[in-house]
Amino acid sequence: MFTFWQTITFLLIIYVSCVAVHLVKLFLFRDRHSESLWPKNRCKPVKTLIIMGSGGHTGEMVRLLSTLNFRHFSPRLYLVARTDDMSAKRVQQLESSHISTAGLFQTVSISRSREVHQSWITTIVSFLQSTLECLRILFYYQPDLILCNGPGTCVPPCIIALLLRVLWIKRSTVIFIESICRVNTLSLTGKLMVCFLADRSIVQWPELHAKYPQTVFLGRLV
Repeated sequence: MFTFWQTITFLLIIYVSCVAVHLVKLFLFRDRHSESLWPKNRCKPVKTLIIMGSGGHTGEMVRLLSTLNFRHFSPRLYLVARTDDMSAKRVQQLESSHISTAGLFQTVSISRSREVHQSWITTIVSFLQSTLECLRILFYYQPDLILCNGPGTCVPPCIIALLLRVLWIKRSTVIFIESICRVNTLSLTGKLMVCFLADRSIVQWPELHAKYPQTVFLGRLV
């Protein structure tokens, strides 16, 4: 059961997030595609937050991460749903293959914003809990880069990232990669990310990019 102050905090987050959406649309993201995400002279590693989805989403994220040079993306913090033991194991396996950067990562469990087949009424409560947990984590970690590929697990931390940006606390670059399974339409999470939350939304099919020209098409990534 949530306390009174936790409920008030969540309502304030929702309110500020709504204000943030308008600010983002009006000022911050007016020209997202032409704007460079990183300073050209940046040489230090990128502090990275990686949001692991579940099931096939975790598999796609692991394949994507396996192509990165971890020396350029460190330290790394992985967000994993508390009920998703498989994703936590995949993270350990992935990191164990990068011995040179061992010790530069951490895994944190959060409440899942919505379980499979969970009713929308109870989803409100679980979404509230997940968002409050993400507020604490992102406020203290303050990543330079957030990588996510869905599903709904990535929405609460990205909302908090947007909130911190609008409050001028930390500007985190959010990169969303839509699943390879999405050929003709974006997922619900993808639509939220494209319209409001992500700096770049990457799709893996030309048909999807043609339908949503505000996305970025880089070919098949996983």
